[in-house]
Amino acid sequence: SAQSPPKGSPEHIKAVTSAVDQNSIKANAATSNDWPTIGLDYGETRFSKLNQINTDNVKNLGLMWTYNLESSRGVEATPLVVDGIMYVTASWSVVHAIDVRTGKRIWSFDPEVSRSIGYKGCCDVVNRGVALHKGKVFVGAYDGRLIALDAVTGKKVWERDTLLDREHSYTITGAPRVVNGKVVIGNGGAEYGARGYVTAYDSETGNQAWRWFVVPGDPSKPYEDESMEAAAKTWDPAGKYWVNGGGGTAWDTITFDPDLNLVYIGTGNGSPWNRHLRSPAGGDNLYLASIVALNADTGKYVWHYQETPGDHWDYTSTQPMILADINIDGAPRKVILHAPKNGFFFVIDRTNGKFISAKNFVDVNWATGYDANGRPMEVAAARDPEKGMDAIPGPYGAHNWHPMSFNPMTGLVYLPAQGVPLNLTPQKGWKHNANQPGEFGGNTGWNTGFVLNATPPKNLPFGRLIAWDPVKQKEAWKQEYVAPWNGGTLTTAGNLVFQGTADGRFIAYNATSGEKLWESPTGTGVVAAASTYMLDGKQYVSIAVGWGGVFGIAARATEADNPGTVYTFAIGGKAPLPPITKYQMENLVEGVKYNPADVGPGTLLYVSSCVTCHGVPGVDKGGNVRNLGYVGAETIANLKNFVFKGPHLDKGMPDFTGKLSDDDVVKIIAFIQGTADAVRPPKK
Repeated sequence: SAQSPPKGSPEHIKAVTSAVDQNSIKANAATSNDWPTIGLDYGETRFSKLNQINTDNVKNLGLMWTYNLESSRGVEATPLVVDGIMYVTASWSVVHAIDVRTGKRIWSFDPEVSRSIGYKGCCDVVNRGVALHKGKVFVGAYDGRLIALDAVTGKKVWERDTLLDREHSYTITGAPRVVNGKVVIGNGGAEYGARGYVTAYDSETGNQAWRWFVVPGDPSKPYEDESMEAAAKTWDPAGKYWVNGGGGTAWDTITFDPDLNLVYIGTGNGSPWNRHLRSPAGGDNLYLASIVALNADTGKYVWHYQETPGDHWDYTSTQPMILADINIDGAPRKVILHAPKNGFFFVIDRTNGKFISAKNFVDVNWATGYDANGRPMEVAAARDPEKGMDAIPGPYGAHNWHPMSFNPMTGLVYLPAQGVPLNLTPQKGWKHNANQPGEFGGNTGWNTGFVLNATPPKNLPFGRLIAWDPVKQKEAWKQEYVAPWNGGTLTTAGNLVFQGTADGRFIAYNATSGEKLWESPTGTGVVAAASTYMLDGKQYVSIAVGWGGVFGIAARATEADNPGTVYTFAIGGKAPLPPITKYQMENLVEGVKYNPADVGPGTLLYVSSCVTCHGVPGVDKGGNVRNLGYVGAETIANLKNFVFKGPHLDKGMPDFTGKLSDDDVVKIIAFIQGTADAVRPPKK
């Protein structure tokens, strides 16, 4: 009789990856032995039925191996694993195939994204993972390409450019999903004036199957379909929204119900954020900040529910959603569980999009709640066209892209929640791409229509893990953290919740009570979510670690700065932890000569060109990009050598040639050194 090929051999990899399809993913949901798709199952519950690791023995969890992803920017992917073959992405959309049995590389694929376009994304050069289907690995590259790879060799099978044009700053950071043999992917770019859409491609050939736009285009041209014609009635053409793209980019969650044959898209924010500028007469601006159901075969609009009508605060609905069947008022309901940026936890009927309930899971100040029709009861001051406000939640969101999980045994959703203070003041005289000095990120393409933190916000930052009961719409327990931007969650039938933290720990909690049961250091902050799987009769847990994302570029909560790394644990593991690399940070910069009169103009130039990545000199500590208040005086004094075709271009540093002058750089130097001097503690 024919023998099975050796585990990890090309023949074995071909056999196990070729078997991954819609039916196998459904079948795996009964056992959770593998982790074949980004959210484990089609409901994206991230609930594993494995219980070999449980509340009794999780204290004995130990490291089996680590794998160096060779990255210094954010790592946001959940590892996929099929019979011990792991696929995970690092920053710059690099794909790694790893043999879990040995912890060794099988292959890696670098799509060779030009480092010169790093500035085209708002939120770090990240990637949230791959899709696996019939022997192919699908990855969306940061520069907008969708690439199919051979799962055995990592060789490119086909490649498609998903972008409408290359004039706008479109990117891809999300994980593709495969539905009915089609690979579905969206794009990012709403901060830069992009029009949102999702596209499906045939998994075998790469040919485009369908495309659905999130917001309407130029009303002087025919609308793509009836849904766009209906949406146009909710926009004021006086704002010429189509020139600015309108936004709505579907940059993360795409969820599939094979029984209903519906694909659910979470849509993004308006472009610009400020609706008074985007759509002066008001309007809901469909389909911004919505959950939209599309026919999986045709991409045709079926229904929508708008969570934030007329989005004004960057309240995207792109956050991961969970499909669950739960009892509400004594009757079973097929629902979507969703916690978008706006601070409310939603329960929506996924068969028809009808609103069931919403309750705020953090403090909010833009609305007092939702009425019976599912519309928010807004606070008028939150849309004041003249006055600024501390937006609570702020644009970082009460919950961002970090995945949540749902455990049907406890009935709880495990939700990474946060608060990042930000004051929004309406911007006077805003024009698209005008790049006025002081316009946040304006010199790298940002268009918000607000001045950010013109008045320092008064609310305090926080990070927490919330166990939320979606039926009672009530918190069951919570854990507080030292900072925002903590990782996604995984929950299991072992009555456990796993989460990584911004301060560099991987923690296991009792899913029922919230008691902390185990933790391990991770060498830097964690933002991604873990996966778990069985391998040769043993349960493993893997987490891809690498600090970053829009908050992690400029801020951090740990002094450890290890490269991107996959940590894999099992009961009884004895492997040593990697050595901890300390974050490189010099003393507060001192002694650079400057003209104090240049500090004011330099402030505005810095906000337009530098603050999005480097933060405020000497106030922030730096994230995966260094804070300019804590670099050597020689570097600051010679800043033009870094700003114009400098040595860090290969790391994603923009080239400001033609965007800044030598005199501008002199003023920026004055701001950096002047700010450092202002915050320096007095010498004793």
